[in-house]
Amino acid sequence: MPLFIIEREYAERVDPYLGAFDEINEVNANEGVRWLYSFLSLDHRKSYCLYEAPNAELILSAAATAGIPADRVTEVAGRVLPSGALEPVV
Repeated sequence: MPLFIIEREYAERVDPYLGAFDEINEVNANEGVRWLYSFLSLDHRKSYCLYEAPNAELILSAAATAGIPADRVTEVAGRVLPSGALEPVV
């Protein structure tokens, strides 16, 4: 399944809490996409999320339905490891 990095910019500080993402996960499941994890910027106004999805359009659709931003969606080829080796997406 292809992997995507989603950059999200928020107008206000985002403070995640346990259980806050049940609705987002349900929307994602309905769209056929899967949120793997996210990094949150120090000021809590940007996040960088790793998703599995058949295509970028489904990620954008899920974000719109969930009412969250998806400012940039980038498909990635894989991970570059500290050794310099490329671990491709399979």
